[in-house]
Amino acid sequence: MAWDFETDPDFQKKLDWMDGFVREEIEPLDLVFRGPSDPFDPARRGPAHAMAPLKKIVQKEGLWACHLGPELGGKGYGQVKLGLMNEILGRSRFAPTVFGSQAPDTGNAEILARFGSPEQKKRYLEPLLAGEIASCYSMTEPHAGADPAEFTCRAELVGDEWVINGEKWYASHADFSRFLLVVVVTDTTVPIHKGASILIVDRDAPGLEVVRNVSSTIMEEIGEGVHGYLRFTNCRVPKENILGNPGQGFEVAQSRLGGGRIHHAMRTVGQLKRALDMMCERALSRRTKGELLSQKQLTQEKIADSYIQITQFRLHVLYAAWMIDKHQAYTREVRREIAAVKSCMPTVLRDVVYRALHLHGSLGLSNETPLLALWQVVPEMGIVDGPTEVHKFGVAKEVLRDRKGTEGLFPSYHLPELIAAAERKLASSIELDVGNL
Repeated sequence: MAWDFETDPDFQKKLDWMDGFVREEIEPLDLVFRGPSDPFDPARRGPAHAMAPLKKIVQKEGLWACHLGPELGGKGYGQVKLGLMNEILGRSRFAPTVFGSQAPDTGNAEILARFGSPEQKKRYLEPLLAGEIASCYSMTEPHAGADPAEFTCRAELVGDEWVINGEKWYASHADFSRFLLVVVVTDTTVPIHKGASILIVDRDAPGLEVVRNVSSTIMEEIGEGVHGYLRFTNCRVPKENILGNPGQGFEVAQSRLGGGRIHHAMRTVGQLKRALDMMCERALSRRTKGELLSQKQLTQEKIADSYIQITQFRLHVLYAAWMIDKHQAYTREVRREIAAVKSCMPTVLRDVVYRALHLHGSLGLSNETPLLALWQVVPEMGIVDGPTEVHKFGVAKEVLRDRKGTEGLFPSYHLPELIAAAERKLASSIELDVGNL
């Protein structure tokens, strides 16, 4: 068996081009257009105008929406390639949108491509792929968080319409989306994983209210932000607006989560490497007590620990991506690695960003470097896409599944018993050894 940690040379050329393009052409957008919805809302005329020629360049390079198959205008890349691309895109808020791979639109497009009817694809998928509209994925509820067993937002089929009642929370981009994919309970007589469905809800559907928007940073006022608190009051949508069959909601949803978490993790790797770059530049520039910070042992320790953590995390993410490509399905083993990656991501981000911020002193605490914004992302990483505790539970469950305990008083690795068994097995050799004494 051959192990290879090198990227295919032809694809590496694409990655190299992407890296230069993101740094030189896209990162300046982050500095000028700083509103929370600027990279995502097509109605934001200034950012949209600035991104338009960049999108055309990406399309010409054949790197637009590479997560989709050729029939939808993408490359159908596997998760390893997509992971390497997202590592570069993670440097900039605008980069995923410029490359047609921004969340939640990517996952929503995958769902529509797999489960949408021809009419749904024409009405929702085509303009979404063209970057003409934005979309929302609405699952979490204010009282239940991410625990689907506590969901109460329901939809009842009345004639030819689904009637939705309930509330949703932290529905990203809901306010400016053209449509929402909403997870609702359609059958209360069965467990939630068999009784939930996903409905397509137009943003202007009567009965859908954005109670207020919520921000994930302290820089914005209450009521601002891009995460919606939603209320459905007898909100009616056509019967045919269901994705898949009734009760198939979690099966439909699962098809978008695994790859999305890998992309999220690799974008985090890009942010981590950027933080390490800033840490190193500062250490090689700032002097104190007669020498550069880089000559201080504690600074060297911070840099070494950060490099090691980033490298370990990056390799684990790519291993999980490789597992998805290998199995072409979300098997138990694949789900275990995805959950493991997701659960350790906030810890790595916290450690590296804190070291970089601390090394910058008061400048790191200010809003004049990207570090404070990165620091605000740390707690979010432990909650979005499912809380860390849930993923750790899943990892532990899978690790324990094929193992067993012992019925004896002492464990199977108890040395006195092992030594006695080994002595019995090697008795003839022991006798010869004793005879030579």
